[in-house]
Parts: sequence; C-alpha cells; structure tokens
Amino acid sequence: MTDSGAGTAGRRAPGELENEVLAALWAVGGPATAGVVQKRVAGDPAYTTVLTILSRLYEKGLVTRERAGRGYLYSPVRDEAGHAAAGMRALLDKGGDRAAVLARFVSELATEDEEILEQLLRGHQEG
Repeated sequence: MTDSGAGTAGRRAPGELENEVLAALWAVGGPATAGVVQKRVAGDPAYTTVLTILSRLYEKGLVTRERAGRGYLYSPVRDEAGHAAAGMRALLDKGGDRAAVLARFVSELATEDEEILEQLLRGHQEG
C-alpha cells in the first residue's frame, strides 16, 4: 500500500489546519492576532492562509473576534476539552442507535478512562 502523498509534500488532511490553528489559539491562552497564531502553527503557513482559516473558524462560530487596530484579535469559543466534547456529541447525534454507540464507546475505553467516566457519572447523579 502506498502513501497518497498527504503529508509528504506538505499537504495537510482536510480540517487539519483548522485544528492546528485552534490548538495555537489554545496555546496562546488569550486573544491573539493572526500573526501570533501563524508563528505557533507548524509548517510555516502563509499569513494569508492563517487569516483565511481564522475567518472560516469565525464563520463556523468556533472563534470570536474583536477589532484591534486594522486587524482582529481572535479567541476560541470553547476550551480544548469543550471542543472535543462538542465533536463527540456531534458524532453521537449522527450515530443512529445512541445506546449501541455509547455501549461500543465505553467497551473500548482504557480501564483508567472507564474509571474516570464512572466517577463522573456517579458525581453527576448525586448532584
């Protein structure tokens, strides 16, 4: 089996650059300009590419922006855990039989993660 070339010529998988830009924003820990984000994204993407990705993330409601001089300061709407949870929720919503999807998910968890989930559920039921 041969590699399709994704990654060998610097090409990213669809959505990968969006994830890298979000990760860069989370790493900054506060509002950031496109230039600051660009410096934190691997592979030295062009400034205009990062600006385009930030604009797309804004249109999708994943980041906010506020005017700062001639540009914008961008901030993620959710923290990294919240973003991952929203993605998991979206996948669950698409899965059809929710009980089957959840059962499969839990059955494939590492023991440590299963214990954490049990503790979270017990705490949630008590509260």
